[in-house]
Amino acid sequence: MSLETLLQRSVWAQGLTPSQRERVAAEIQVRPVENGGYVCRKGDPSQAWFGVIEGLVKIATASASGKSVTFTGVPAGAWFGEGSVLKRENRKYDVMALRDSVLAHMPIATFNWLLDTSIPFNRFLTLQLNERLGQFIAAVEHERLLDTDARVARSLSSMFNPNLYPSDDPTVQISQEELSYLAGVSRQRVNLALKVLEQAGLVKVDYGVLTILDLEGMREFGM
Repeated sequence: MSLETLLQRSVWAQGLTPSQRERVAAEIQVRPVENGGYVCRKGDPSQAWFGVIEGLVKIATASASGKSVTFTGVPAGAWFGEGSVLKRENRKYDVMALRDSVLAHMPIATFNWLLDTSIPFNRFLTLQLNERLGQFIAAVEHERLLDTDARVARSLSSMFNPNLYPSDDPTVQISQEELSYLAGVSRQRVNLALKVLEQAGLVKVDYGVLTILDLEGMREFGM
């Protein structure tokens, strides 16, 4: 996927005028990030809003003792990082590529210009922030109430939120190790959970690729 394709698929960009889209495309910087590389680090100044053109990144943080937690994975087609930009604060988390990825960096000046000039962009951000809040509330609920199989199902289905991660593709290229980071369980336990979900007819498991067969079933599994 190119930057042009990413913008064509982004709801907020579809609401811009031709001149606004032209300026946005001209000012966005496209940068590759190797597998394991950082898009940004905790404590970095918030200088850009990010879109994923290719690949998969995770949003995570770690304590001084080395204990880490992954908040979410962000697949191609999605935008993230608007909270820190809006608050003009340093990043509260690390963003790392889980495979070779390509990121769109919208400068904070361009982001703020859109805030001042585009009603559709403001409406998009309102929806984006509301969806993000719901996602993290659900994550806390799932961690405390659901068993491991259901947590893996929710972690996987959360990557198909139509507002945060718009895509019609029912597949996601993700390894079991990558999914274990998102679910907060071991890779071996993810392997067992995927077998359960596959036997239930909810997902098809191939090497490095998972195909969602029943998204609603994944979202309701274990309830």
